[in-house]
Amino acid sequence: MHELSIMQSALSLALESARQAGATRVHSIRLRIGALSGVVPDALEFAFEALTPGTAAEDARLAIESVPARFWCAACKREFQAEDMLGECPGCHALSGELRAGREMELASLEVD
Repeated sequence: MHELSIMQSALSLALESARQAGATRVHSIRLRIGALSGVVPDALEFAFEALTPGTAAEDARLAIESVPARFWCAACKREFQAEDMLGECPGCHALSGELRAGREMELASLEVD
């Protein structure tokens, strides 16, 4: 379950950012997770619940924004969404070699005080 280590890193970053801002409480953490990142959002939520007690993020809300996979088709000169790593263009059915979004794992925002 690599989601535990991912959440440990995200929580550490959130707590350090809150500390640097002079905040004592974290009310919400918003993560952006790409559809092709290999991360299971439910497992992230489970890890969050396990890791936050006793921290400034105890009772905080976790929001996970899913980022769809977007590819570029060189033949059609357009961007499109796909559900898998093949990235088949819906227009010309060529396989794209350029993934533009969908592998993100980032701390997008915090609400603190």
